[in-house]
Amino acid sequence: MARFWSLFFVLCPAAMMLSSLVSPALGWWFPLDGEAGSVLGKRIDHLFYLILYICTAVFIGVHVALGYAVWTAGTRPGDRKAWYCHGVNSLEITWTIIPGAILLFLSFYQLTVWADFRVTSRYPKAARENLVAEVNARQFEWRIRYPAPGKVLQLNPQADDAWDVNILHVPAGRAISFQLRTLDVQHSFFLPVHRIKQDAVPGLVIPMWLEATKPGDYPWVCAELCGWGHYKMGAILRVHEEKDYDEFMRQNYATLTSDGFQQTPIAQPAPAELGGK
Repeated sequence: MARFWSLFFVLCPAAMMLSSLVSPALGWWFPLDGEAGSVLGKRIDHLFYLILYICTAVFIGVHVALGYAVWTAGTRPGDRKAWYCHGVNSLEITWTIIPGAILLFLSFYQLTVWADFRVTSRYPKAARENLVAEVNARQFEWRIRYPAPGKVLQLNPQADDAWDVNILHVPAGRAISFQLRTLDVQHSFFLPVHRIKQDAVPGLVIPMWLEATKPGDYPWVCAELCGWGHYKMGAILRVHEEKDYDEFMRQNYATLTSDGFQQTPIAQPAPAELGGK
């Protein structure tokens, strides 16, 4: 019986490791073939994999030690009575210091990525100078406000702004920024392929930036339970070829301003504070 359990504690983690190795080929992994769709997303993936490798090494080591202990204890001749120990101070100190050191390392290692994602002054200069849209979350849709061609997006809506619903247009290979608002309750802007997630908080205007790497349509959802229609808040991030983006937006502006949608009254909350630093 002891050998059965020792094999169990060794083979089960081995099977888990094997499944994790074949998961990417079977599509049981990140979207977009496991590759992030943005420059910042690739750095976030690097952090994820680093943590995964550390956890994997600990996982394997613990189960190998457990299997060894069960195997040797079950096959050792002589007295098999349980041996009780109140602990070994040196071991307690060792497995307290090592995890603490690992966590401390990870906390400092991720600081630059987190700052580049959240601190406005660390955004790429091109992104800060290229504010393309405002995303307004509301129950239960996303309304996107674009400035008129040749104009800069203002904090408050202008008469010649263009509006769209549930589709945000951005260029590939160009760092851009947009501002996030909510018109009612708290929502959460989530682009899983691009590894971007940010709560939209009532009263705040939160700046965000993105540099998408590949053209295409990508899912965009609300990740905060915001009411009975939460499931309806699915939208599309449409990434255009960089050379086609500006011309498309000029044509798109004419389309959006011709149907009168921008005249739909929207109560914009006065921002209590600008997000970022």
